Parts: sequence; C-alpha cells; structure tokens
Amino acid sequence: MDEVTLLSPDGIAIGVLAKEAVHTTDTPLHLAFSCYVIDGDGRLLVTRRALSKRTWPGVWTNSFCGHPRPDESMQDAVTRRAQQELGLRISHISVVVPEYRYRAVDASGIVENEICPVHVAVADGLLSPDPDEVSEWAWVDAAEFASAVAAAPFAFSPWLVEQLPLMRERGAV
Repeated sequence: MDEVTLLSPDGIAIGVLAKEAVHTTDTPLHLAFSCYVIDGDGRLLVTRRALSKRTWPGVWTNSFCGHPRPDESMQDAVTRRAQQELGLRISHISVVVPEYRYRAVDASGIVENEICPVHVAVADGLLSPDPDEVSEWAWVDAAEFASAVAAAPFAFSPWLVEQLPLMRERGAV
C-alpha cells in the first residue's frame, strides 16, 4: 500500500497517510505531481481517465499524475508513475510550474487538495497504458488542445484547466 506525504499549509512535510485514506470529502493537504509528456514531434500526450477511477472518471487530462512516496525523490516518482500508468519510459524530466497548488471537489464530493509541481518529460519509447488508469490517449498539438480546453473547460480535469495556461505562459508546451 502506497503512502502519501501530508503537508502543512506552508508545504512542510508533517506526516504520512495511506493513499487510499487520503482522498475523501475532507482531504488533507498532501504532496503530488502532474506530468505532461512530449513526443519527438513536439506533440503533447493527453489521457482520458479510466471509467473505474474513483475521482473524475472518464475525464480528459494531462499525461499522468501521481504521488511521491515518503522519502522518494520527485524525479524517481515521476519516472515510476510513467512506467506504471503508461508503460512508458521518459527522459529529460523538468519541473515547469514548481509552485502549483490546487483544491478541487469531484461530483462525488471527493476532494483533491495538493501541492502539485508540474513537470514536462520526453517520451522515450512506446505507450502501453494500464486500462485501470487510462481508457484512451491521444498525441495532440498543444496550441490546438489549449484552444479546446479554453472553449470547454468542463470536459477536462480541473488541474489541467489551471495548469495548461501556466505552462503555455512559460513556454513549456
């Protein structure tokens, strides 16, 4: 069972809790990450969350997300989750929005409450997504995708809706 790192309001680690116990209607602030994967042609990988996911099932989102385990480096966590969720090796991992933090409530009442640095990585191989995590995926032009997200934000994960403009402002995608 994976554990996540609980954080104080100023981002200091204050404990750990089982991942399954963290996401509730009263989710404590904890550490996570988002990652956007780019291919050799400069396209962005977007994924549709599996319909069996507890929160935001079936919603289109970034390439993948996750939680570093206590005492695991962020780089190792991003690499691990890319392999677990997408069956994908990645390289050139960089943090592009280190200060990103959000709180969102799913239609079921489950809360996301995370300090969630945003990363970009380069695909280094073929995808083999875990169907329990990802139901669909697509390689898209980032500018066209940003227009779609701006036109219909309700169709995408709330973190993607907030993160993508920040990343575009910084020239990350």
